[in-house]
Amino acid sequence: MTDTIRVYDLAKELNLPNKDVIEMLDKKLGVKVKSHSSAVSELQAKKLRELVKEPKVEQAKKPKAFIVKKAKPKAEEAPKEEEKKPEPEVKPVEKVKLGKVEPALPAPAPRLKLGKIEPVLPQRPPKQERPARPQSKDAVKKDVKTDRKPELKKEGAPSQRPEKKPIQRHIIPQEIYDSKNSSKKKGGKKQEKSYRSKEEEQERISLEKANAQKHKKRSHAEEAVEEIKSVVINQPLTVGELSEKINKASAEIVKFLMMQGILATVNQVIDVPTAKKVCENFEIEVQEEDLEAFIEEEMQKEEEAKELAAIDPKLLKRRAPVISIMGHVDHGKTTLLDSIRASKHKIVSTEVGGITQSIGAYTVYLNNKKIVFIDTPGHEAFTEMRARGAKATDIAILVVAADDGIMPQTIEAINHAKAAEVPIIVAVNKCDKPDANPDRIMQQLTEHGLVPEEWGGDTVCVKVSALQGQGIDELLEYILLLAEVQDLKANPDAQATGVVIEANLDKGKGPVATLLVQNGTLKTGQCVVVGNVCGKVRALLSDAGERVKKAAPSTPVEILGLTEVPQAGDKFEVVENEKAMRAIVAERKEKERNSRLEAMLPTHIRNEVVGEGDDGFQHLNLIIKANTNGSAEALSQAIGQFKSNEIIIKLIHVGVGDISEADVMLAAASNAIILGFTVKEDNNAEIAAAREGVTIKKFDIIYQILEDLEKTMLSLLQPEIKEVELGKAEVRQVFTVGKTGRIAGCYVTEGKIFRNKTAKVVRNGEVIFTGTIDQLKRFKDDVKEVATGFECGISFAKFNDIQEGDIIEVSTTEEVERQALV
Repeated sequence: MTDTIRVYDLAKELNLPNKDVIEMLDKKLGVKVKSHSSAVSELQAKKLRELVKEPKVEQAKKPKAFIVKKAKPKAEEAPKEEEKKPEPEVKPVEKVKLGKVEPALPAPAPRLKLGKIEPVLPQRPPKQERPARPQSKDAVKKDVKTDRKPELKKEGAPSQRPEKKPIQRHIIPQEIYDSKNSSKKKGGKKQEKSYRSKEEEQERISLEKANAQKHKKRSHAEEAVEEIKSVVINQPLTVGELSEKINKASAEIVKFLMMQGILATVNQVIDVPTAKKVCENFEIEVQEEDLEAFIEEEMQKEEEAKELAAIDPKLLKRRAPVISIMGHVDHGKTTLLDSIRASKHKIVSTEVGGITQSIGAYTVYLNNKKIVFIDTPGHEAFTEMRARGAKATDIAILVVAADDGIMPQTIEAINHAKAAEVPIIVAVNKCDKPDANPDRIMQQLTEHGLVPEEWGGDTVCVKVSALQGQGIDELLEYILLLAEVQDLKANPDAQATGVVIEANLDKGKGPVATLLVQNGTLKTGQCVVVGNVCGKVRALLSDAGERVKKAAPSTPVEILGLTEVPQAGDKFEVVENEKAMRAIVAERKEKERNSRLEAMLPTHIRNEVVGEGDDGFQHLNLIIKANTNGSAEALSQAIGQFKSNEIIIKLIHVGVGDISEADVMLAAASNAIILGFTVKEDNNAEIAAAREGVTIKKFDIIYQILEDLEKTMLSLLQPEIKEVELGKAEVRQVFTVGKTGRIAGCYVTEGKIFRNKTAKVVRNGEVIFTGTIDQLKRFKDDVKEVATGFECGISFAKFNDIQEGDIIEVSTTEEVERQALV
């Protein structure tokens, strides 16, 4: 038994035309076939057989009982008649006794026409004769056995062959009949049929539901297409992405682009102006929305909310000042820190066995008032923090050796503190030495803008000796006094925010960072975002190495649980959950990547360096490094001679020596350009400049610096807007169109006339109208331009008072770079 059967074979089997079988398969079974040579499954063929035979089942039952009766009186002739009659019976009926009658069929080949008796037989009432069937079984079986073999041997007429084929194909119901006898279950076959038909009905129902859902989706899609009236396009995208956004077929978009002279495929990227043209063609409004600006605005709102919570005077409480110590090498910064650390003002835990300075910060108490010191390696780390927007310290202590005076790094520290707008307390160290000269130090400080209080200024100067421990108490008292003047407060109940003092990778602990809590309270188990790094606080360690559960404002703590090592100066904040934490970090990493790409462009000077100040002018910040003091002074004076009404040059720092990493970090913090005269930068400075996007320019001749600086300033100025004349046309005749419309018949005398360009109508030497040309025609055809010596028709949208003799001047505007400073 095969799995499939051809339609024409099935038609032969059912004695029906091919067209009727194809039609029945389509209408009654829902099976679509292309032609009579197509194949259908055996299950579908079987269903079709059942549909064809159902109306004849009852008729076939009646002749069988009638035939059995005739088998008794006519023993010899009965088999012939019975053999002829079962042919039509075998086709429709799959019953028990068909198998018995079939073997006698091949003998009476010449009387095959008796098969036409089928419509007459059902008229006889055989219902009463059904019990006679068991009596004829033996007789029929004997006739079948005895007549079958000789008849097959003797009569092999060719007319029997076409009849055997349908008979053989009807063996299928016999097999079913055999299986029925073996199972001995009445009605089992009908149950199987009904079971199969139920399954098929369920399949049909599911298919109908699926089709209905598809139609619904299509209808919804059509509705969605109608609803789309505006889209947001703020970056280049592919044709396929644009198709999805505006719910239009990609082929339509590609066709429109081809009409515009743009050959694009579905996967080709198109720019924003082209995408806008496509949307305009489909009458879809394009909205420009800066996603980054939106995100920044949302973040600013959150920060403002936090600041409002922190500024609320009812919630604010006094906090301890945070101090950093800066100065030149070997002027006693470390010794002063050690002296303070070893003094009685430091909380000493005798249980632990002394002080363990492990996190780069420590706490001192004077008169039960707390002071926090940050142990940073000079002003480099201070600047690195400020370069990332973090103001970690409230007061800066400038250490100057009384026997050495102001040195280059001291000047750098002063400039860094001034740029950060942090108050300075000068600690004149080594006053116990015999060659100490504190007065000379004060005089040198005045040269750099720090006037001591003793001389009528506002800079506190304290004479100390780190080795002898002299002046330490006085220094701490001045710190507390200045902190009271600043009125330092914070909200301990707010979400914790602060800055990273230092960070490193520990083999046993993993990423470790020392944080200074500036506002709020940091607790274990909270989710923290630190710059471009995030994590969940697993543990908090104090400056004494003890585990704590929380850290109040102005408290340095060591944090465990970050995913990566952050950078010094990164700000940290507490967020609600891990999902928000990861989202913020992903957004910051994307912004950092984009900013680095922008830093590689030549236009980064405009974006990074020049900024508008409070006075409304743009400020160009510069850092100058020269080989000698004389060169630095000469270069500073030459740059000071540049005058502009739009840009103000500001010298952030002027120094001597090669360009260092500290200079780069100061430039990054101040948005400045570094100008080097006969100097070079070290490897660290070069790496830092590439990382921070700082521009370094080196020259060997002073006038080259001045020329480059002038070009830079000119490129930063707004370009001049210049009007360029394109062509002129003379009005020679005026045509009236409709009631109010008027078209000017013109002759182009100069240049070219362009459509959609700004035009002026001049009459008697005076400009009477300025507007855009609405229509430009030549021989009734719309054209984009008309050259000199040709005639054309011109009309304006909002101007009809055109007269013969008027002159139409067409012009455009161009941006021209400035040639000189104003």
